[in-house]
Amino acid sequence: MLTIKNNMMASNAARHLGISYDNLSTSVERLSSGLRINSAKDDAAGLAVRELIRAEVAVLKQGSRNAQDGISMLQTMEGAMAVVDDNLIRMKELAEQAATESYSSAQRVIMNNEFAEMASEIERIANATTFNNIAMLNSDTGTVAIHVGTTDTISVSNVNMTKAGLGITTGSAGWSATSLTANGEATTDASWITVTDADSSIGSTLTIQFGEVGGATEEAALTISLADTVGTGTTYSLEDVRDAINAVSLNLAVKGDGTVQAYSAAEIVRDAGGNYHMKISSRGANASEMTMTGSQGAIANGLTVADTDDTATTMMNTTNFTVAGGAAGTGISIDTAANAIAALAALDAAILEKDEARATFGYKMNRLESTISILDIQGENLMTAESRISDVDVATEMAALTRTQVLSQAGISMLAQANTMPQMALSLLR
Repeated sequence: MLTIKNNMMASNAARHLGISYDNLSTSVERLSSGLRINSAKDDAAGLAVRELIRAEVAVLKQGSRNAQDGISMLQTMEGAMAVVDDNLIRMKELAEQAATESYSSAQRVIMNNEFAEMASEIERIANATTFNNIAMLNSDTGTVAIHVGTTDTISVSNVNMTKAGLGITTGSAGWSATSLTANGEATTDASWITVTDADSSIGSTLTIQFGEVGGATEEAALTISLADTVGTGTTYSLEDVRDAINAVSLNLAVKGDGTVQAYSAAEIVRDAGGNYHMKISSRGANASEMTMTGSQGAIANGLTVADTDDTATTMMNTTNFTVAGGAAGTGISIDTAANAIAALAALDAAILEKDEARATFGYKMNRLESTISILDIQGENLMTAESRISDVDVATEMAALTRTQVLSQAGISMLAQANTMPQMALSLLR
C-alpha cells in the first residue's frame, strides 16, 4: 500500500541498518581489543569464569615469585653455612694438631687462640646472616613459611649454628670470679685503683693464685706490679689492671719450661646496668677458688701491697670479688692434649649437625624449584583456558566484520531508496 504518512519500508530498512551497525561496532571493538568479552553484556557467565581464572593465574604467578624468593633466602643461609663448614674443618685440624704431645704448652696457646677465633667467627656468621632482616641460623625454634599459591605453604625450620647450638662453646674450662657491684665496678675510662706508696722505692705487688679448695695448687701464681712511682698516688683503670694481668699470664718467658701461668686470665665484662667489672679466670679445669695476696699480706679493704704503709681505694681483693659464686667454666679448648682430644669429638658432632642443617636447606631448595615448575605449568594451562573463553577468534570475527560491513552498506542504500518512495504518491496528486 502506497502511503505518505507512514513509510514502513524506511522504518524497516532503518531497523535492519541499526542492527547491522551495532554488530559492526561489536566486531570492531573485539578486533581492536583482541577480546571476545569486553563487558558483561557480551557474555555474563563467561566474564565471571574469566575473572576467576585471571585471579587464580595472578596468585600462581606470585606464588612462583615467592618460591624464587625462598630459594634466594635459603641460598643465602646455605652459603653462610659453607663458610661455617670451612671454619669447623679448620678447628678440627687445629684440634688434631694440638692433640699430639710433640708440641709445648706455649705452642698450644697459639693454636688455641686461633681455635677460639674460628669459633667466634662461626658465632658472628650465625647472628649476622639475614635475608630481609630474617635470621635463620641463630635459633633452632621457629619456621619460615613460604606461600606458594592458593593456601599451600612450604615451611623451613630455623637452625642453630651458634657456638652453643653446635656445642663448640670455647673456654678454658677453668674457674672464674667477677668483681662485685659498687667497689668492683667502673666505667671503662674511669680510674679503678689508686695506689699510694709511702716508700715508692719498694712498689706495690698483687699476687693472684688459683687452687682447689682444700686441695693442691691448680697453677702457678701470677704476680703483677701496681706501683706508685711518685709517692703521691697513681691511678689504674680497668684496662690497665686487665692488661697488667694478661701481660704476665700470657708471657711465655715467665717460666723456664715454656709453660703459661694462666690463659686469658682477665677480661672486662659489662652488666645489665651498663657498669664494667673485672673477670679473672683460671686456666686449669680443676680450680675452684682464687686468693689474692701481697708480699706483706692483705690489707683490709685495700689492695694487697708490698708494705703496710701503702693504701689503695676502689679495692681489689677477694672480699670484693664473687669468689663464692665463681663457677667452673664450660666449653672446649685445645690448650692441652687431653682437651684437644675431647674437642675432636665435639667437633665431629658439630660438623654432623651442620651437615644435617645444610642438607635440609638443600632439599628445601630442590622442592621449591619443583614447586616453581608446577606453578608455572598450572598458570600456563589456566591462561590457555582463559584465552579460550575470553580471546577473540580473529578469523571468525573478520568474517563477521565483512558480513556486517556489507549489510550496513546495503542497509544505507535501501534506506535511501525507501525514503524516496513517498514521492511516488505525488505523481497521483498532480
